Amino acid sequence: MLSTASVQRFLVNAGLTKLAGLRTAGQWKTAAKLAQETGIRSLRFLEKLVEEVMGVLPGLVRAALGTRSAGGQPRSADFPLLSVCAAVGEQDEEGGSLLSFRTPVLGDLSRISKKAIYEVAVKVLNRGLLAGVLESRWSDDQEEVTTWKTSDFIILPCKTNLVLPEDTTVEWTHADLVVYVYSKRSDHLKKQDGLYRDRTKMNEDLNKDILRQKVVLQVKEPFPSWATALLVLLGLLVLLVVSGGLIYYFRHYFMSGYQIKVDSGVESVMLPCKARVHLPEDGKVEWTDKNGKVHVYENGSDKPEYQHPDFKARTKIKKNLLKFGDFSLTLKYPTITNTYTCTVYSRERNILMEKKVELKVRVPQVEVESGESVQLPFIISSKLPLLDIATIEWTNTYNTKVHVYQKSSDHTGAQDKIYTERTKMNEDPLKTGDLSLTLKYPTDGNTGIYTCTVYDSERNILLKRKVELRVKDCLVEVKEGEESVQLPFKTTGNLPVDATVEWEYCEPECRKVHVYENSSDQPGKQDEVYRGRTSMNEDPLKTGDLSLTLKHPTERDSGRYRCEVKSGCKLLRRKMLFLKGRVQVQDQTGDIRNRSSSIDPTPLMADQSV
Repeated sequence: MLSTASVQRFLVNAGLTKLAGLRTAGQWKTAAKLAQETGIRSLRFLEKLVEEVMGVLPGLVRAALGTRSAGGQPRSADFPLLSVCAAVGEQDEEGGSLLSFRTPVLGDLSRISKKAIYEVAVKVLNRGLLAGVLESRWSDDQEEVTTWKTSDFIILPCKTNLVLPEDTTVEWTHADLVVYVYSKRSDHLKKQDGLYRDRTKMNEDLNKDILRQKVVLQVKEPFPSWATALLVLLGLLVLLVVSGGLIYYFRHYFMSGYQIKVDSGVESVMLPCKARVHLPEDGKVEWTDKNGKVHVYENGSDKPEYQHPDFKARTKIKKNLLKFGDFSLTLKYPTITNTYTCTVYSRERNILMEKKVELKVRVPQVEVESGESVQLPFIISSKLPLLDIATIEWTNTYNTKVHVYQKSSDHTGAQDKIYTERTKMNEDPLKTGDLSLTLKYPTDGNTGIYTCTVYDSERNILLKRKVELRVKDCLVEVKEGEESVQLPFKTTGNLPVDATVEWEYCEPECRKVHVYENSSDQPGKQDEVYRGRTSMNEDPLKTGDLSLTLKHPTERDSGRYRCEVKSGCKLLRRKMLFLKGRVQVQDQTGDIRNRSSSIDPTPLMADQSV
């Protein structure tokens, strides 16, 4: 019957949409009562409708609700008696059942909320139906509100969707204190505890307020001032770090020039050039130095045919970064300090941007005493394997070949004669990565820059490094009265038999001290001051011992000496020495003191490295 649309419409219109609508005063409504409410005239139909509803209810529910007798009266007392207790703890309830939890006390009905009465009524009316049900709790709605001690006010929420009558009374309490009372559309401040006087206010619209709700208020201590200051400082620090990072990252876009420092021997260095300039498709990027073009990028491709030979296969631009204004150039094997210029042109060859990069290559320095062997270091990483066909060349300041290693062996025929039998490299340098060079018998004439270059079979540069060698002047000290003093100079033997050895006094004035030529001394070519006072060992060109012995040294002999070995116009060897004489002088009191005769021992710069 309930599935009939017309019946449903009558029941909905009468407001009978719930089971409670079919009952009144604890019993089922009579057919006459239902006919009056719904407008359905058939009493028998209404009786069958009630029976159909009862038939679909569970047996326990029907037992709890009771059945109507023919006269419409309950057959027996359907509900247990409700006893009143003085206190919750005094009520004897059955353990383990639903009624054993928070059953409200009904001893003083004036202090019991309607919700509590409703909960007890539901429990008692359904006692038989709820028998054996597991324990549960009847919990009140509760909200938590947190605020700081320094807050001006706090709102304690209490809302519902129920429509309340106009005579509703609202009471806010805390423990045993009355916080606020609102009744019959007005405040009742006389009932309010003095602690809350002039501190409370409530919304007068009660349509959304509920009958009862708990609000837990937590008041926290105010945030300490030192902690607030610390947070502010931390925030500023983070802001500074982020700002500094952004400025550092984008600094190249705002700089007009750059300074880059690297060590000689590094595989490559990036010359930065960034700007807020868009490169046209037919634009041009050109890197130059004082000698010409270093790298050219035009019409979407590199133009190696325009670059200087010194930079062949040594430069690269990242094309995918050009559209972002990054025109940086990667330069392989930097060896010299130089200034590079990056220029960006439009299609009409107008300059859109120009920046300079100053590259400083730090060259390692090696200092040694004259006459001692010295090693010019160059060790590469194992991550850079070199082919056996590679060529290693060491050259000096004047681009003279000092040593050549090719095809797994030394090529002494390719080196200059002044370095014959004076250079050596370790075994298998291409495999071990140790490209260092040992130079024997260095003199002040060997002071200068030495460059090690590694080429492939097509003479493309694979590696390059510079090392600066400083050979300190040899200082010889002698006391006046000594029989003789030796000015040492030892080098490799087997020098050309036609070579000439000349010793000269060159500072503060120039005098010829000793000449060895055509396998014999030449006293006629020496200054008369030194005649009969100088000598050299036998066969100096063959033994390599070019030392000079000076007899009867005096204070006048103090100064700078130079020894040169020449073959025709070719300078084979050269060495500078400084002789410092000390003489004894007796003053008027008879005391004897030492007096040094000396000249600034700063080495003279050689015109040619030998």
